[in-house]
Amino acid sequence: MRKWLEGRKGQVAGWLRQGISPRRLALTLALGFAIGCIPVLGIPTLLCALLALALKLNAPAIQAANYAAMPLQVALMLPLVRMGDRLFGWGPKDGLTAGLLHAAPWEMVRNSGGLAGEAMAAWLLVAVPTVALMTLGLTLVLRRVPALAVGRAGEGA
Repeated sequence: MRKWLEGRKGQVAGWLRQGISPRRLALTLALGFAIGCIPVLGIPTLLCALLALALKLNAPAIQAANYAAMPLQVALMLPLVRMGDRLFGWGPKDGLTAGLLHAAPWEMVRNSGGLAGEAMAAWLLVAVPTVALMTLGLTLVLRRVPALAVGRAGEGA
């Protein structure tokens, strides 16, 4: 176990020494964590990979934050579905489960798609300020990490 932890510590140190600024690494981690909480299974990993490529972010760091958020993703699914239903409840529903379990197959797909869309909208309302706050907080913490002192030259990037 100790050998495994030392190996992970070395990996993290390697990520931090890639010349990325504290602010950029903080944004990467915040985005990965927030995207990891998307209330639809299977989307966060692909979305994080695409975002890392598009924005030239640290791919291992964004995926690590994404995977760290997976337990929270599962825990937040029902609250985000309920929040989305309260905020954007388009159309009548017989309750969350009744509309899904006691319907014809096509109706079940339509209802679950509507619930997923409402949950995604609720997630977006929560995620935007969360990413901003996490980025600020993590930037302050990461600026104190000696391994990132080299990355400060690229702070504007």
